[in-house]
Amino acid sequence: MRPARLPRPALALALAAPLLPLSACAPTHTNSTYSAYEIGQPAQVAYGVIVSMRPVVVQAQNSGIGGLGGAAVGATAGSFIGNNDVRANILGAIVGGIAGAVAGNAIESSVGQDQAVEFIIREDNGNTVSVVQTNGQDFRVGDRVVLTLGARTHIAHAS
Repeated sequence: MRPARLPRPALALALAAPLLPLSACAPTHTNSTYSAYEIGQPAQVAYGVIVSMRPVVVQAQNSGIGGLGGAAVGATAGSFIGNNDVRANILGAIVGGIAGAVAGNAIESSVGQDQAVEFIIREDNGNTVSVVQTNGQDFRVGDRVVLTLGARTHIAHAS
């Protein structure tokens, strides 16, 4: 008795499922996001005015999981090519693994991008600094801000 075979769309979905968690890896760079290390650490505070701002793309460091996952999925899917001809199955696994690695790396790179804003701020002491974070507080050029200078610099509206 032969084992039941999955229809091709179901097989493709089953093989791609391990890559779906990568969509949750996109970084967030907000003024209210702190790492566990920053909690309870002293930070200096400075005041200043936003003199310019521009949109930027923040690219996360690739972990390699996308490429490895893609290679595994591609090799598995490729090994089904050839109707049990060993050479065709091996060749399909190799080509599928390479194609899957390239695709998985591309997927990880695209989900690892985030939109943010670079704020150029002139501090009250005359220094000019750049801070990159999201613009969740609707900052504008000319706004007075407070800079929290710790492990990572954050800005917020000065009250």
